Amino acid sequence: MSELIPVDTQNFRIELDGEGIAHLVFQPAGGMPVTDAQGHRALAAVWPVLSNDPRVRAVLVRSEGKAFCTGGELAMVEDMLQSEAARQRVMQEARDIVRGIIDCEKPVISAINGAAVGAGLAVALLADISVAARNAKLIDGHTKLGVAAGDHAVAIWPLLCGMAKAKYYLLLCGAVSGEEAERIGLVSVAVDADNLQEEALQIARRLAQGSRSAIAGTKRSLNHWLRAAWPAFEASLAAEINDFAQADAREGVAAIKEKRAPRFGGSAS
Repeated sequence: MSELIPVDTQNFRIELDGEGIAHLVFQPAGGMPVTDAQGHRALAAVWPVLSNDPRVRAVLVRSEGKAFCTGGELAMVEDMLQSEAARQRVMQEARDIVRGIIDCEKPVISAINGAAVGAGLAVALLADISVAARNAKLIDGHTKLGVAAGDHAVAIWPLLCGMAKAKYYLLLCGAVSGEEAERIGLVSVAVDADNLQEEALQIARRLAQGSRSAIAGTKRSLNHWLRAAWPAFEASLAAEINDFAQADAREGVAAIKEKRAPRFGGSAS
């Protein structure tokens, strides 16, 4: 691995190897990667940098942790409950993450191990090619938290796995294994966990060795399907951010902290 592309966060690092593959690596190694406020900001800002860097031919997103990325740090979520400024900032960053991956001229590959939640799940599934360990767990936990599924799912899940499965998993917050995600079309391919990193790296190498213009043109054209879904994405994101100012979100966070089931809207205990 060669030089680093600087990022202002401890949540992930970016290394450029000798084949032109930029490795975006969630960390810490052996721990549970999350996105804190600084990391979320960095994740929003990094995609134009990677897209415009002539040294980069492909981007491989992977993790050195026990999980791929378990989503927003609780402190960041609690800040959103209290602060309108924080909600507006996170809303703009969420737009930039989704738009940045869609518009990135370089092919993006994700290697999904363990749990992928929140912003981590957004990156995992917005990647052009997603490789999941069969035992990975993909979880969109928004409605369990008491907020709308707004950070990527409305834009891409119906295109990947169809409306019926999208509603089933997004409304119920069910975990999708890597094996099931491949079966329903939510990820490109599922492999044994021991083979995950090598399989994703081989795909990244094939793309890095391909025609830049042909691959970029194909990605750009295909992603017009996602751009067509942008109004739905904006509606879901606005609903999510609005929900963070409501009582259900406060209850959802309290339930997480107290390790119990949430009691929304006066539901029975």
